[in-house]
Amino acid sequence: MNDSAFKKLTEIVDTLMGENGCPWDKVQTRESLKPYLVEEVYETLEALDGNNPEEIKDELGDLLYQILFHAKISENRNEFNIKDVVESISEKMVRRHPHVFQEGSLETPEQVVTQWEEIKKQEKNNGKSVLDGVPKHLPGLLRAQKLQKKAAQHGFDWDEITAVFDKLDEEIAEFKQAVLAGKEADIAGELGDILFVLVNIAKFKKIDAEEALRTTNNKFIQRFHYIEQEVAKRGKELKDTPLEELEKYWQEAKRDRSRSQ
Repeated sequence: MNDSAFKKLTEIVDTLMGENGCPWDKVQTRESLKPYLVEEVYETLEALDGNNPEEIKDELGDLLYQILFHAKISENRNEFNIKDVVESISEKMVRRHPHVFQEGSLETPEQVVTQWEEIKKQEKNNGKSVLDGVPKHLPGLLRAQKLQKKAAQHGFDWDEITAVFDKLDEEIAEFKQAVLAGKEADIAGELGDILFVLVNIAKFKKIDAEEALRTTNNKFIQRFHYIEQEVAKRGKELKDTPLEELEKYWQEAKRDRSRSQ
């Protein structure tokens, strides 16, 4: 990266948050910026899904700006600045890749992950749970998967996926029982147990559960758009269209491979 380009961007941030800068930028805090940071992350993911280089470039720029924004807030609080952030991550990447920057060699990505977690554990070395370090603000599926991976790395895991399927059957039966018995206080918890086991199945098959659900959400949107188009062609409203007819359009959308990927 051209150093002058990065310097120019940091100067823009300095100006916007300076004494004569933007009234909105100057009053932002770590708390007020949280929703924007989350939004930029998901917009970046959407750009990656679309595989459009121009959009990816733009969204990565927006994400970078959020990082600079937070770094400037910390600089104004005399805590650290963007230079400290860059130096910190540089040191960490070298420290956690001794097989590259020092002596030694690792042959597989799995070996690298195991070594990474061991080094990370040594860095923390606070005597707390092995689950510490999994961010609380992660989306539910993603956090569940990270928690399970952490536990599995320390031996808490099934040996075979068939055992996980048995657990899934058990949790589904408990959920059905709670629903049929009208145990409202238990229903949400039982559903959560089902989702947690499904995430474990995803872990066994090396599937990113969060990404899998995002893909299915997008697929649902595409197929539902087809239903809306077909209903509109006939001069109808969705709410006035029989479910059987809507289901027919849904099946048509499923048969169209462009909407099934």
